[in-house]
Amino acid sequence: MPTETTCAPRSTPLRALRAALFFSAAAVLVGAVLGGGATPAAVGLVPAPWDKLAHLATYATLGLLLAAGFSGRRPLLAAGLAFAVGVIDEAMQAFHPGRHADLADLGADLAGALLAAALLWVLWGRRD
Repeated sequence: MPTETTCAPRSTPLRALRAALFFSAAAVLVGAVLGGGATPAAVGLVPAPWDKLAHLATYATLGLLLAAGFSGRRPLLAAGLAFAVGVIDEAMQAFHPGRHADLADLGADLAGALLAAALLWVLWGRRD
């Protein structure tokens, strides 16, 4: 007869695999943001004011992926990490020809990261 530990739907190896998949997806998104943002092709890719919505959606997605990697237990940490990527992205843009750092973009990044944390807080309850 199976014991409770062998029948647990979220065994430790499965949880670790799930976390690795979410963190890998987050890493791909970070690579796309930081790598793609450094290219001249990124200039004007999404016209204003829609670029702010793109920032919000991107960083909300990143926050959700990171929070899912933490099994929903650390939405504020996930939001902070997502926002840190936004800070790095805007700082890098200051040094690329044809690009410039924009506080409004950074605000949209922060709003997206916090939106993800708030959504998780409401859906899963406060776990931080």
